[in-house]
Amino acid sequence: MNYKLKCLCIGVCVALCGGQAVARESLADYVDPTIGGVSVLLETTRQTIHLPNEMLRFVPLRSSMLDDWIDDYALQMPDHRRHWVFGFMPFCTADPASHWTAPGICNNEETHPYYYRAQMDGLTFEFAPVKKSGIVRIKYDGEGLHPMRFRSRTPVGAYKSEGPRVVTGTAEFGKPDTRENMTAYLYAEFDCDMHAQQHSPQDVRHFMLLAPDEARQVTMRYGISYISLEQARANMECEIPAFDFDRVKDEARRTWEDRLAQIEAVGGTEAHMRTFYTALYRCSERMVDINEYGRFFSAWDRKVHESSEPFYVDNWLWDTHIALEPLHTILNPEMEKQKINSVIEMYRESGEMPRFALTSGEWAAMTGNFAAVWMLDAWQKGLRFDMQTAYEGFRKNSLERTMLPWRTGPATPLDTFYNAHGYYPALRPGEPETVPEVESTWERRQAVSITTVNSYSDWCIARIARMLGKTDDERLFTERSQFYRNVFRTERGMMWPKDERGEWVEPFNPMHDGRAYFTENNAYIFNWDVKHDLKGLISLMGGREKAEAKLDELFHMGVGTAKFRFYNVLPDATGLMGMFQMGNEPSFHIPYLYDYVGSPWKTQKYLHSLIDTYFIDSYLGMPGDEDGGGMSAFVVFSMMGFFPVTPGTTTYAIGSPFFEKTTLRLPGGKTFTVRAKNISAENKFIQSARLNGKPLDKPWFTHEQLVAGGELELTMGRQPNKTWGAAPEAAPPSGTDSIGQD
Repeated sequence: MNYKLKCLCIGVCVALCGGQAVARESLADYVDPTIGGVSVLLETTRQTIHLPNEMLRFVPLRSSMLDDWIDDYALQMPDHRRHWVFGFMPFCTADPASHWTAPGICNNEETHPYYYRAQMDGLTFEFAPVKKSGIVRIKYDGEGLHPMRFRSRTPVGAYKSEGPRVVTGTAEFGKPDTRENMTAYLYAEFDCDMHAQQHSPQDVRHFMLLAPDEARQVTMRYGISYISLEQARANMECEIPAFDFDRVKDEARRTWEDRLAQIEAVGGTEAHMRTFYTALYRCSERMVDINEYGRFFSAWDRKVHESSEPFYVDNWLWDTHIALEPLHTILNPEMEKQKINSVIEMYRESGEMPRFALTSGEWAAMTGNFAAVWMLDAWQKGLRFDMQTAYEGFRKNSLERTMLPWRTGPATPLDTFYNAHGYYPALRPGEPETVPEVESTWERRQAVSITTVNSYSDWCIARIARMLGKTDDERLFTERSQFYRNVFRTERGMMWPKDERGEWVEPFNPMHDGRAYFTENNAYIFNWDVKHDLKGLISLMGGREKAEAKLDELFHMGVGTAKFRFYNVLPDATGLMGMFQMGNEPSFHIPYLYDYVGSPWKTQKYLHSLIDTYFIDSYLGMPGDEDGGGMSAFVVFSMMGFFPVTPGTTTYAIGSPFFEKTTLRLPGGKTFTVRAKNISAENKFIQSARLNGKPLDKPWFTHEQLVAGGELELTMGRQPNKTWGAAPEAAPPSGTDSIGQD
């Protein structure tokens, strides 16, 4: 059912902004893809126009939203933020030859998930998407010739004319001349004859044609394929059978309205509604289905497969296992199962369980065996798939392949050492690297965080082994799940690097020493990386009071030096609150850890400060790399009022909501509502709670309670209730507890 009609037929969406009522025709009108378009330090967000989790992604290519020069309109983005193909730009000019490398200069842009429009010199440019194809409309209001420029965005690419109305193109992306390379195909058709075509004299990968001088409007429809030009044409003709721009735009809008209506937020400020629904939009940018109406090309075996099932690609599990995949497990469980099936199929075809499953194949980025975390989490929440085959891939990644960052392949001597001694050995400052597989200039060994993240994934593998009846493996991986203890220096109360002789590395600065020991962060963040055994970690720290004091220190300490020196070592540590780093994924669960140590009111306080500071509805509204929904999913969960601290369990820790009422529309027609009575900017503290009408004295609930449908009612107040949820027995269960594991 179209929930937009159900929810909005009695009126329009209304939000309060500074006392003014702001009317919106639909939830889609709250989405602003330009939010985050000026980077705080790292990557900007992109104005990505597409349908939810579909293959076609259109992106204006520019340095940031403050840049009015658009290099090209990328007709396709195969992989999030990695590759763009088929650059296109129309002009209205007296001298087409001067525009082979010129940018398009835009004004008065309008950007929605389903539609893009920009005024340019002498013309207006419009775009709307379908699943594997798109449509462009150009309206001319200036005098001059009407050149249409196609440019390759990759080193290997070509265009040619197929008659007066058709342009075809190919583009190789990934890693040229390697197995991790594939071809994108373009079939583009205009609604009028072009009267001249030529290639650039400087670069034959660039192609230009001229529309009729008297034309006041030109429309181009196009299809994309990873199989062939013929398939690209078939995709286009199936999805856009005529040059009916407005139909495509309207259908794309309805698709987005239905997806966004899966969560209905009521009673927030205009700014909060814009932040929330823009984050929810970004949570549907990937993974993407590349099945082209019964066929798909797989980069994992370099073959075209016949299949009626979706084949999803483009996932960065280091970034997305924490919040994005758990969010879709709630909202879109059938799609989530299809995504997991796709990754298991990649393993069958290649013998390697992916970490970063790009469209063009495995990308050996980052660290961790997070496919095990993702799939255990989905299984514990009711999804069913071929776990036996998946388990083979997890086990192989853990025991037989290297754990090194930015490296794939068989185990190295460092991995053999880890298997024997229970920690990744670290080098001392100035000690030369001895293992050639290590990227020794920048990424380095990341020894401590490799130990903590693989302890977590091995705990997940142990739980899966138990389900599969593999007793010996369960024992082995349970033991390995405790390896994090080998890099916890008790007398310092910190995760600490240890050398191959078993000695603590000195000198070591837990604030400023970076990638030699940790991934993108420092010891103060990875001190809390043991998501699966928080009870054990708190005990190592000396109990709840001492653990809480360490959290307080994290949120209040300074960087200890000039910021430029700090960021020279830790450029990913953005969005600081004290030493807490909002702009990087390993931090996301940390504000919720006060629920575990008896002070949920601090979770409530800090979440409101963090969201209102770092996720504002402007170009600056993203504190770090958004990573295709990885960070936006944190925003969606946190603004609803809860978060999956330990994927792989069924527990959600309660935070503090931002809306009077948030309703999740679940598959099967059920709903789960978070209602916040008396909420306001000041009334952010939970005074009491009820779940389905019964008092709730603990700051957590379960996935089973959520998907059964019901209501979590929170009474909010200005002053914190320091007793609610504070009792030791009220703390959320640790992953190593029995609750919610089988």
